Amino acid sequence: MSVATPLIDLAEDRWPPESDVPSAPSEGLLLASHLLGADRAVANYGGGNTSAKGLSIDHAGREVETLWVKGSGSDLAAMGAGDVTALRLAEIRPLFEREQMSDEEMVAHLARCQLDPGAPRSSIETLLHAFIPAAHVHHTHPDAINALAGARDGRELVGECFAEEAVWIDYIRPGFTLAKLVAGAVLENEAARLVVLAKHGLVVWGDSVEEAYRRTIATINRAAEFVNARAAERPRFGGALRPPAGGGRREVLGEILPVLRGALAGEHSKVLLTDTSDAVCEFVDSRDAASLVTVGAACPDHLVHTKRLPLWIPFDGDVAELAQRIPAAAAAYRDEYRAYVERHADDSTEPGDPDARIVLIEGVGLVAAGTTPKAARISRDLYHRAIEVMAGASSLGGFVSLTEGESFAVEYWPLELYKLSLAPPPAELAGKVALVTGAAGGIGRAIVDSLAGAGACVVAFDIDAEGAVEAAAALGERGVAVSGDVTSEQSVAAAFHSAVEAFGGLDIVVSNAGVASSAAVEDTTLAEWERNQAILSTGYFLVAREAFRVLRRQDRGGSIIFVASKNALVAGQNASAYSTAKAAELHLARCLAEEGGSAGIRVNSVNPDAVLSGSRIWDSSWREARARSYGIDPDDLEEHYRRRTTLGVNIEPADVAAAVLHFASPKRSSKSTGNVLNVDGGVAAAYPR
Repeated sequence: MSVATPLIDLAEDRWPPESDVPSAPSEGLLLASHLLGADRAVANYGGGNTSAKGLSIDHAGREVETLWVKGSGSDLAAMGAGDVTALRLAEIRPLFEREQMSDEEMVAHLARCQLDPGAPRSSIETLLHAFIPAAHVHHTHPDAINALAGARDGRELVGECFAEEAVWIDYIRPGFTLAKLVAGAVLENEAARLVVLAKHGLVVWGDSVEEAYRRTIATINRAAEFVNARAAERPRFGGALRPPAGGGRREVLGEILPVLRGALAGEHSKVLLTDTSDAVCEFVDSRDAASLVTVGAACPDHLVHTKRLPLWIPFDGDVAELAQRIPAAAAAYRDEYRAYVERHADDSTEPGDPDARIVLIEGVGLVAAGTTPKAARISRDLYHRAIEVMAGASSLGGFVSLTEGESFAVEYWPLELYKLSLAPPPAELAGKVALVTGAAGGIGRAIVDSLAGAGACVVAFDIDAEGAVEAAAALGERGVAVSGDVTSEQSVAAAFHSAVEAFGGLDIVVSNAGVASSAAVEDTTLAEWERNQAILSTGYFLVAREAFRVLRRQDRGGSIIFVASKNALVAGQNASAYSTAKAAELHLARCLAEEGGSAGIRVNSVNPDAVLSGSRIWDSSWREARARSYGIDPDDLEEHYRRRTTLGVNIEPADVAAAVLHFASPKRSSKSTGNVLNVDGGVAAAYPR
């Protein structure tokens, strides 16, 4: 799969017609930011920053020389006007004369310079933007530039590529000192048109936003052409080591993902995202990958999302042996990360999650881990950038990275951690994955919404394909719809395979698929009897069996919840088929609670009664049949059920969903199994004894 060059694609000049370019400096900044961020080979997610200088009017009506700069924690591709911070430039420029300034002093000073105290904290690199004497400054982390900045002979290579137009700055963490070094070097070199920050990125400027943007693109493309020409005839990553080891990549991943997901859940549950794209496969199949993954991050901005190193797992073709190797490899990574933190920490350090964010399996592919699909996707996308940088730098004589100490200084830098603090706290079920059967019905939809609202990813499984899609649609990348029949072994296995493929495994399984029939026993057909048993008993067995198979492979416990019925405890008049099947459900749950306890698998039941609202069952002939059993009009059935409850209430789908959430959440019910939670308003005959 190797190619002749470490192909780094040229960046596209996306500058719009003049009529579409805003005149206001801050609006031009947004335009350029969006164009740069649209290409992740130019600007990493959350990385880079842009600025503009001009005049504005302050709160007192005075004209003020202003610096507009990207706010900390925003992303160039998606930032809006509220993500731009305006500062009084006249109060910042004098800082250039200072000899030194701590990060704390810098942040405090810049906060006082803001025109709007309620605006976000300005970018970490605000001083760099302020000190460079240009109206517009763009700082990015392009693959092509970082192939040079991350090469062993980077300084010499940049000199060959750009001659006197480039300023090279040895690596130093962003802040006052870096800003002063960059600005000083630019001021001393009249020919300077760009700055390459070693192991970091690119700074380009211009008198207009168009000039700064187009210079950035031209600079990137000049570097790309240089790298591609130098690397011609050299196979990327030393070429393929050997053909991919045993079996199809997707098949191997399908076998080991639950094991890997369990192994990566040392402190927090994770969802997994797999990648077997051409670029990834070329890397994991290569001769040099095993050594390149030990060097370090390709850019400081990657560290908080990918960590310094990925977890590399060798694979020789034996899938069973690979599955056995994974837990020890993940534990060893965790131990080494903790040791890395201890080597560099001080009393103020709060160690982060020690589990790997990126897992590379030799000959197979990449797996990214995160507490949300978005977090996993960001890590995956950033590692794609790392692959391209490593390809270029290694072809130019060797890839280098930050030292271990430098990496720690960025990863645990208070100004970097501040960006992470802007994110909302993790939801109750963050990182958890749920599969819900009967997801298209009223109760099923409420359960899907409740679990998703608590942060879980949800696989919506229903025989109604369109209804399953509707149930999952609002969840975006946290939802997957699967159509199938719970009475079919193949359908059930396929649903669980979908959960593993989409998220790496699962933690919560809610058996909610339902059916009902009402008839006197002498009028109950064998077909009716068998249909109730097939869906409510056999279906629940098949789902639970498949759940146990996945949960045991994860070896992290889990929660299985049966949505049963009041009829599981109380004989239902003219409902022998339904009531018997529901009683079988309840006893199956108790049996499974005993069987799963040693593995931490909790099995509990929720018993609702008479959930008429939004119910497909109650909108069928079941309503008329139950009304006949009580000798009342179907329209009076809801009031009949309300009156017979101790609390005098009707039960809604959301009430059932709340009970399911209780059993799904380890925070609420980690020591509960084999239990029954009635959600019936109080039916005395159904009180568990």
